[in-house]
Amino acid sequence: MGARFGQRVAAALAVVVLAAAGCGDDGEGGVAAPTQDDLVRLNQVQVLGSHNSYHIQPKEPLFSALIEFTEAFRGIEYTHLPLDQQFANQGIRQIELDVFADPEGGLYSVRKVNALFMQDVNAGIPALLEPGFKVLHIQEVDFETTCYTFVECLQTIKAWSDANPNHLPIMVLVELKDEPIPDPLMLGFVTPLPIGPAELDALDAEIRSVFPPAQLITPDDVRGTSTTLEQAVLSGGWPTLREARGRILFCMDNGGGARRDYLDGHPNLQGRVLFTNANPGDPDAAFVKRNDPIGDLDIADLVAAGYIVRTRADGDTEQARTGDTTQRDAAINSGAQYVSTDYPVPNPAFGTGYFVEIPGDGIARCNPLNAPPDCVDALLE
Repeated sequence: MGARFGQRVAAALAVVVLAAAGCGDDGEGGVAAPTQDDLVRLNQVQVLGSHNSYHIQPKEPLFSALIEFTEAFRGIEYTHLPLDQQFANQGIRQIELDVFADPEGGLYSVRKVNALFMQDVNAGIPALLEPGFKVLHIQEVDFETTCYTFVECLQTIKAWSDANPNHLPIMVLVELKDEPIPDPLMLGFVTPLPIGPAELDALDAEIRSVFPPAQLITPDDVRGTSTTLEQAVLSGGWPTLREARGRILFCMDNGGGARRDYLDGHPNLQGRVLFTNANPGDPDAAFVKRNDPIGDLDIADLVAAGYIVRTRADGDTEQARTGDTTQRDAAINSGAQYVSTDYPVPNPAFGTGYFVEIPGDGIARCNPLNAPPDCVDALLE
């Protein structure tokens, strides 16, 4: 911690020196020379993300009971700080929120699994009674979260963003969830509501209810006058950092039917908020998810072409338990703009010291694959 703080102090001093040496006007009353913010684009930076960013490990005795049921539940043994603290203290600039439709409210306000432990099944959380999307991991069994509703999460993001208006853009990855889970003890688990076209419209509406247009980076903004969104990003259409600072972009984790429903009536994402998880060659291709930086060998090519890529440094607590950094190092070296982890700090219980950070002295670095040659890490944020 001390060494890292010292590095950031040094980085801050470097910013002062570099600014004194070249930023501002040309010294002769002429037009100011372009700064780094005018030359570096959103897709030419690499930042750290968190996976299931809202997640809190289930409390006892539920967690031990889940482990006894299947060892697979060891994969949810992680807890994140509230979103604003991740931004402020861990340098996180990409988060992930899982959402369940609940248009009437109250669908997830009763936790039937608590009956097994002679605990009150009523959550007693007013936010869960409100209409709108809820944020949790696995309904009925893994429901602890730092923000209960999608709007509440968004309000936390906005408040931090408003207080720090020069931050690098924050990407919010949204995973739409509507799959039922087994109910082996016949406790009466809720079946999630399907997420279809109406729910996707409602999702856009919830985002726009919190963020004004000027604070969002949308497909319309990036596409501009290009025929397709893909055409725009392949020809350098992502905004510069000057244009993107203090703004938020949303991406869809899902593909398949959810993506098709989102495109229905909006074939080029006209009027939509989220960038879809598309395939290169599709008109809506701008964001591409590649979770396996070892097996997904095309990440570097995608980044070099102009797409934005999210990958994962770890998963299911495996790397944090063993200390294996192979996937972490591959993710960072891949050039993916967003490297997601469950461990921006180590979990002392595992004893391996495993964690993930972006190389260099700051919270971001100039992308090793596509940043301009004069890009300086210390000037990013």
